[in-house]
Amino acid sequence: MDTFQTGLTLTTLLCSLVAGFVFAFAAVVMPGIGELNDREFLQAFQAIDRVIQNNQPAFMLVWVGSIVTLVLSGLIGVRQLAGAEQKILIAAAVVYLVGVQLPTLAVNVPLNNQLQTLDLSALDGQALVDARSNFETRWTRWNTIRTAFACLTATLLVLLVLRL
Repeated sequence: MDTFQTGLTLTTLLCSLVAGFVFAFAAVVMPGIGELNDREFLQAFQAIDRVIQNNQPAFMLVWVGSIVTLVLSGLIGVRQLAGAEQKILIAAAVVYLVGVQLPTLAVNVPLNNQLQTLDLSALDGQALVDARSNFETRWTRWNTIRTAFACLTATLLVLLVLRL
């Protein structure tokens, strides 16, 4: 296996792990904490997000690594590949950067940051309802979108690895 194929395999692994991460939120985490009352839901999400915001090493390695390796694989692959393989790699990169990373930076992270600023112990019942409704529906919708694109990216990359 040459250096490009090794890098592409690592990219495929990392992007697949990101797909699994956002899928786990869509399929398990959000439905699970969604059953909690408003204060408990917001506290649970704050706690989960704090782990990520504290730059949890394994998470950061996978999340940032997926971006770096995909961009590098894309730059190298555009020169080394041709035809369908080149198009699959370009599609995977565009789908991932626009469909996963852009919504993360534009919607999910700002919502997370806004939620982190709340002192939940100081909020009354209606304020908790408002905080949750301003967060949960939009965050979940965009997580579902990025999950679909992350899974599509992983599929495209697996397809590409199998073709090489």
